[in-house]
Amino acid sequence: MAQDAEQLSLAALNRALLARQGLLERLDVPLVEAVEAIGALQAQHWPAPPVALWSRVKGFAPADLYAALERGDLVTGTLLRTTLHLVSAREHAAYAAVAAEVADWRRSKAEASADARRLPAALVAHARRTARTSEDVAAFAEEWVEAHPGALHRDEVEAQRNRNWRALVRWHGFVRVPEDGEWGTKSPAALRAAPKPSGKLAVDAALDEVVRRHLRAFGPASADDVASWINWRPKPVREAFARLEGELARFEDEVGRALYDLPDAPRPDPSTPAPPRLLAPFDSILLAYASKHRARILPDAHRDSVYERKNLRIRPSYTVDGLVAGTWDVEVKRGEAVLALRPLEKLPRAARAELVDEAERLAQAMRPDAKGHRVVVER
Repeated sequence: MAQDAEQLSLAALNRALLARQGLLERLDVPLVEAVEAIGALQAQHWPAPPVALWSRVKGFAPADLYAALERGDLVTGTLLRTTLHLVSAREHAAYAAVAAEVADWRRSKAEASADARRLPAALVAHARRTARTSEDVAAFAEEWVEAHPGALHRDEVEAQRNRNWRALVRWHGFVRVPEDGEWGTKSPAALRAAPKPSGKLAVDAALDEVVRRHLRAFGPASADDVASWINWRPKPVREAFARLEGELARFEDEVGRALYDLPDAPRPDPSTPAPPRLLAPFDSILLAYASKHRARILPDAHRDSVYERKNLRIRPSYTVDGLVAGTWDVEVKRGEAVLALRPLEKLPRAARAELVDEAERLAQAMRPDAKGHRVVVER
């Protein structure tokens, strides 16, 4: 790290993150551009993406998301950390190439033959025009194994059958679509072939592109931050930073970690006012950094209140002055949507009214059919 690298405080890193995520001022751009700007969105909990986008994108309504998915401009599939993410169709290929390097569909230690690698490709071709259910995938795999005796080691076949071929259902070559073709609040569970890339993408080129995207959405960041986000070992990510060093700005954080960023990315004054915002369950910004370095958005004192380690859930939370300060949930009771705010620290009077107003508008947007909408602040 250069000796003259500028040191960035936690407050400066916080405001840089909020600005990119549309959490200082909502993004006023087309939805696909907004999704690309804020990075791959966690989508394993299907109600989460509409909340994340509503808090970040000016004028967003859930119908906008479903329409973009229907057109194929946005897609959702198993990508980073073998988890469902929402990305644009044009950016899917690089994420998929990076995911493929660390997510093997095989489930045994038996050596794979060259023929074995044909099975995922055959499955993707099978789902190119028609959406397939997980049962369809398992049935196709069984037929393929029967038609290609010896292509898969018997230990691999047994391991796959014991799991009903679920590893193939999570293959990065698929995207999720609704079985009935109707996009909406029901979680999409059928599988369709992912968008075809425009050309063959080398792994190093894909990694470099994903590093740029991480910085665009979450920077400034370290190689360890990116490695954690994409579930890679740090060494190849550091090598990617070395390849890109000439086009990146360099900084360091308060503990001396090397951070990199896109030169023209926003880095507002740390004193820039930050309005209260509600974050989605499994919100991406709570996972975008190495586990010991998330204090720019989540104070260490609140980690155990937001991360439910027992069941690997991340609770919906809200920010005050740019930092997580409480959690929330919404429940429909007797036709009324009640959004409960649960402070983890004293809620300043000046922020309370603004937070409650934000919560009321979110409840109305997410539960439009409710007879009424109410916000309660629990003690």
